[in-house]
Amino acid sequence: MTTSERPPGPVPLAPPNEERVLAEIAALIVEVLGDYAPDPADIRPETLFGDDLELESIDLVMLSGHLQERYGDQVNFAEFVASLEIDEVIALSVGRLVDHVLHRLGAAPEAGAAPWS
Repeated sequence: MTTSERPPGPVPLAPPNEERVLAEIAALIVEVLGDYAPDPADIRPETLFGDDLELESIDLVMLSGHLQERYGDQVNFAEFVASLEIDEVIALSVGRLVDHVLHRLGAAPEAGAAPWS
């Protein structure tokens, strides 16, 4: 099957792991931020969406769309953010999003055991 014959939807994924998901999310952030993006290697689990990346609401909406394209409906960023308290949203880190993605894909350790929460 060629690329043009591939059915629409999420790209098939290799088994997820923390490093792979972190790299994929970093690439999505770079895509969203464009010219204002840091080097993907500088996006680490402790990187904060607000303080470090200075993502605005529209950036988060775009990131949400990219996450859905990449991982499908089971990784619902809007639902995830809505489940957080306001102080958790303000302090949201890339690592916490990585944990969420891994959990939703069934590849995360038990709740509370994720290393970047």
